[in-house]
Amino acid sequence: MKPDFNLNDKVAVITGGGGALGGCIAQSLSESGVKIVILDLTDESAQKTVDLIERNGGKAIGFASNVLSKDSIQKISQEIIAKWGRVDILLNAAGGNMQGATIAVDQTIFDLSMDDFKKVTELNLNGSVIPSLVFGEIMAQQKSGSIINYSSMSVDRVITRVVGYSASKAGIENFTRWMAVEMALKFGSGVRVNAIAPGFFVGNQNRALLLNNDGTYTDRGETIIRNTPMKRFGEAEELNGAIHFLCSEAAQFITGVVLPIDGGFSAFSGV
Repeated sequence: MKPDFNLNDKVAVITGGGGALGGCIAQSLSESGVKIVILDLTDESAQKTVDLIERNGGKAIGFASNVLSKDSIQKISQEIIAKWGRVDILLNAAGGNMQGATIAVDQTIFDLSMDDFKKVTELNLNGSVIPSLVFGEIMAQQKSGSIINYSSMSVDRVITRVVGYSASKAGIENFTRWMAVEMALKFGSGVRVNAIAPGFFVGNQNRALLLNNDGTYTDRGETIIRNTPMKRFGEAEELNGAIHFLCSEAAQFITGVVLPIDGGFSAFSGV
């Protein structure tokens, strides 16, 4: 039987869809006929992605949202159902980091700000759990759907400095596997939960850490490239194919997995 990669007329909710990675996959899915729902912190950031999709002939709506508020997400879910009747895909792309939850070169773990650590872990973990509960319940009622969480290279290998981010992403991987089992056992095989683990992609948040002003690599950037067999950073578009696959019926027997998209970083011993 020919694998079914068709996503035409599916409805996808993308948290953090106003950001670089979320916006990129939103455009890619739209080009495959998916109706897109963008959730972001402000109406303005969500609308930018919506406008781009609509200019290219796609269908999209956007909402200002707080992924840490179940009430906020539930209200939005009701509007989505009223407009399009279902939710087929959830991409939990919202997340971030804070300076106080990182350990600078001249600091130690004992300089960690617990307030910032808590904020970062709540955003990256609870900010995926809450949308998964709200939209996962809709999928359970439909008996079909695909949830994709965003993990990180910092789960299986220690990435210095980013302690809060790393801890929260470790939680994401455990939650991904746990919810995958829960959904399959109690609601059937139609609802799948997986995650991707992106390697190193240059964005606004990490550009100064990886690149000098002249475009050459920083010491940290050099270390990453040295441990990446493909010898380069990833491009946002290179996440799209894997996500498209996991959303489609071609992956209908895949649940509870974390798929690295990292140029070989997680496979390489350094030797």
